[in-house]
Amino acid sequence: MTPVEHDGNRYLLRKQSTESSLVYDPETGDERYLPNDELTEVGDSPLSVAAESVPEAARRVLVAVHSDETLGLLVELDERGPLPARELLGRYGLCESDLHGRTAELRAAGLVATADIDGERGYAITDAGRDGLDVLR
Repeated sequence: MTPVEHDGNRYLLRKQSTESSLVYDPETGDERYLPNDELTEVGDSPLSVAAESVPEAARRVLVAVHSDETLGLLVELDERGPLPARELLGRYGLCESDLHGRTAELRAAGLVATADIDGERGYAITDAGRDGLDVLR
């Protein structure tokens, strides 16, 4: 399938005839015919276009989270946070490097931010992290 664009919307080309093409909208699942002369090929991968059907908030979480433990950390910060780093280390049996690695990935994605909790360094979920979890739940 070839990614195409029409009036600012991106579609996947299903089949093409002389005058028109059957296109698929990955966001809605709708198919329709559009005139060939109104379609522009887009250089993106068809899989990248298909991924656009997943809301951006959820995509951020999916891209950043590589394990159940990291997803669980994000959930805990949403439900109990913000939490001091020391409490995260003790409560969840993480070593410092594991906690640092997980929070670094989440911070880079904008899902978690550092926080000062009663004078201790800690972590809090961001609005983007909360929105992503809300979409996934």
